[in-house]
Amino acid sequence: MKKKILLATLAVAFASLMNAQNEYNTTSDSVSGNPVDMPEGIFVSEEELMNDYNNRTNLSEGTGTSRVLSYDDSVLVSRLSRIPTTIDLPLNDVTRQYIDKYSNRLKSSVSIMLGASNFYNPIFEDALEKYGLPLELKYLPVIESALRPSATSRVGAAGLWQFMPATGKRYGLELNTLVDERRDPIKSSDAAARYLRDLYGMFGDWSLAIAAYNCGEGNVQKAIIRSGNQENPDFWAVYNRLPGETRGYVPAFIAATYIMNYYCEHGIVPREATLPLESDTVVVRANVKFNQIASKCNVSVDELRSINPQYRQDVVPMGYTLRIPASAVEDFLVKEDSIYGINPNIVVASRPANTTEAAVTGAEGEIVETVSTTTSYNTRSSRSSRNSRSRSSRNRQSSRAVNVTVKSGDTLSAIAKRNGTSVDKIRKLSGIKGDMIRPGQTVRVK
Repeated sequence: MKKKILLATLAVAFASLMNAQNEYNTTSDSVSGNPVDMPEGIFVSEEELMNDYNNRTNLSEGTGTSRVLSYDDSVLVSRLSRIPTTIDLPLNDVTRQYIDKYSNRLKSSVSIMLGASNFYNPIFEDALEKYGLPLELKYLPVIESALRPSATSRVGAAGLWQFMPATGKRYGLELNTLVDERRDPIKSSDAAARYLRDLYGMFGDWSLAIAAYNCGEGNVQKAIIRSGNQENPDFWAVYNRLPGETRGYVPAFIAATYIMNYYCEHGIVPREATLPLESDTVVVRANVKFNQIASKCNVSVDELRSINPQYRQDVVPMGYTLRIPASAVEDFLVKEDSIYGINPNIVVASRPANTTEAAVTGAEGEIVETVSTTTSYNTRSSRSSRNSRSRSSRNRQSSRAVNVTVKSGDTLSAIAKRNGTSVDKIRKLSGIKGDMIRPGQTVRVK
């Protein structure tokens, strides 16, 4: 009898806990009266944020006094209107709730993310500028991942930009047992910018494009059709037809954009950031584990993980690039034989000022691969040149037209790789704009 009473008590306690958690994870709105699911990035605790290697090692307490300031709607409207952007940033009951959350309960988390933005904003801005997109889109990772490359959602989205596997592959991000480029800040930022560019081209409205980034273009298209407003659709016109999380996603983005610009007015003191040491890029000649490199190059495994978050098992496959602290590059090149435990033919070329260059030679001394980098992890990554033998082989291929049929899961980059060509050439030959292709579609590769 006592056992049954105990089990019943535990069941009631668990139900209460789940209800409390559900209330924490949702909010209500006056637009539809329905509960709105808040993006997962909002719920990352201060402790979890500080477990991130970059945050833990490069952020310190900011100087200043934190305080709670009052503000009314007219002030918020004025501030939002002064943010120079082409993205609509309205204030209503929903966006106001999110601004309240960021400026009060989440002040400590905002303080950490403001510090972390020093690591990632230059990468985001480079990618967005490259494709001519509004720079305010750099605040999407704030609500997606709380600026953590290691972030993984409950449905399997990963990285700063929280790509799902299928979407990541569609935009050329490699995903296999050892590699997950969704976690690579540079490659995922470029992919996210291309995806957002394509979504804006599809909807012609940034709020709808941002909504589609969250729930998929198909769900937004269905919401537009069901709303009966297909001529001039906007986010708020289709709001009631969207999934619960998406109804909260765009308001959360507006609030994140606001708080990252007006944190001072809410007494939020940013964490002070020391930028991570510069890193250079090398190409590995054999599968190599992080601990093999760490033991020879006076660098920690945690640091290698931090600047190479795309490697899932602490293993860099043969032929892949490795980011390594600039101070450790010379050690890597000198000790490369012993790091691999084999005897590859490595010739270190003379190094011009501020450049690390390694030439990899084949069996007959032919230089087949060159890496030249002056890269900081915080800006952009260098890429090694293509294998010259592969280039020669492709140049000898027939110039006659060749068409292929897109299969399920195919991406332009995967098709280009299989057929010895480039994504840009496929786009040009097939008249494709952007990166969206569909199964059954015919594309010309040569």
